[in-house]
Amino acid sequence: MSGSSTERIAADRPDPERGLRRSLGLRQLIGNGLVFIGPAAPVGIFGLLYAKSGGAVVTVYIIATLIMTLTALSYAQMSRVIPAAGSVYSYATAGIGRGAGFVAGWMVLLDYLLIPSVAFLFTGLAMHSFLPAVPAWIFTALAVVVTTGLNLSGGKSLARAAMAVVIAEVTVLVVVLVAAVAAIAANGSRQAPLAPLVGADGFSAAAVLGAVSIAAMAFLGFDAIATFAEESAGSSRMIGKAMLACLVIAGVLFLVQSYVVELVTVPTPASLAAAPESQGTAFYDAIRSQVAPWLATLLGIAKALGASFAGMMGLAAGSRVVMTMARERRFPKVFGTVRRNGSSPALATVLVTAATLVLAVWASIAPDGLDLLSSTVSIGAMSAFILLHASVVGYFMIRRRSRNRLLHLAVPVLGVLFFLVVIAFANASALTVGAVWLAVGLVVAVIQARRRAAE
Repeated sequence: MSGSSTERIAADRPDPERGLRRSLGLRQLIGNGLVFIGPAAPVGIFGLLYAKSGGAVVTVYIIATLIMTLTALSYAQMSRVIPAAGSVYSYATAGIGRGAGFVAGWMVLLDYLLIPSVAFLFTGLAMHSFLPAVPAWIFTALAVVVTTGLNLSGGKSLARAAMAVVIAEVTVLVVVLVAAVAAIAANGSRQAPLAPLVGADGFSAAAVLGAVSIAAMAFLGFDAIATFAEESAGSSRMIGKAMLACLVIAGVLFLVQSYVVELVTVPTPASLAAAPESQGTAFYDAIRSQVAPWLATLLGIAKALGASFAGMMGLAAGSRVVMTMARERRFPKVFGTVRRNGSSPALATVLVTAATLVLAVWASIAPDGLDLLSSTVSIGAMSAFILLHASVVGYFMIRRRSRNRLLHLAVPVLGVLFFLVVIAFANASALTVGAVWLAVGLVVAVIQARRRAAE
């Protein structure tokens, strides 16, 4: 029997010990990734990228999509041979060792705690703007509680909700963009047709490259697909296919919306760079002033509701990493159990949800809570991605003596270099929080190692 046939049979057979029900197809996996990323993810950072890149936003996203594809390729390589819900924890354990595996899992959990916290907080703040009499923290907590019910109901229900949200968000986005194109056809564009590619006042490679690391953050969330490996109804290759498809779809959506909205953007990149307080709303401002105010409001509502479901998917991903680490005694074993019907890791979900609820409510009350969480949100993911790429080299090049130097050496090395640059340019607060979280994780890892040695 061929190796690929063996992989397919192993992937399709339910695992009675682990118990998660295999019920997700390729479409559901892609939907899970897209709802976590958010089809309209560029909306919030459009103004920042526009100002920073000199207007070459589309070129920034082209480069960012290509770079993040390197990470998707590494995920595809590892998920094919290690089809486990632990994602980078399992990959690093197999490719580098137990210590590196724990650190990878620990760092990616920071990502899966902070991204949902920020997402739920966005929903809370948006709803508070519509009903100012109700504090933002109440809406934030309510969003966490409601989506937790879907998480506990299992992967199939989760995927259905995710797909419905993706369809709704894309529909709203298409309506907005079609209206914007109609406005351009009627009134002309505010920028030159090639400005989104070459810049409003000439192309600057330094400016574009400086914005790429920010744009890459818009793709965070596609990696959550790997945590559903044990619920995939297809072969072990399906996870990699879903991740690559998710990235391509998201990249196309990002390119199209950035191109169209830049053509209706009135301020120049220089003027927006001089007014940083206006960068966060630049996308909405362009639609409101040049297309239709109600469309800007509709987009804002869709974005706010979509954020809750992005948070929901983050909690699902985090709970599955905790489940896998608990099964291997890296966390208390009780968190490795699943519900009898195999729908979800209930206790792990409750644990991750409780931590996220505390963070999200705190951030909604603290004056600088949102800034701190937002600035730190990428550190865990970037650190985990570095260990992911290192795992590919360790597993394939060192342990298996692979001759595929493109996928198993060049791709991961380029990925590591990129994410090291991103981390190097992160702000001081983010680095401090990341360093503290890493230090705590290292202490826990040392204690566990000593306990194993004493047994």
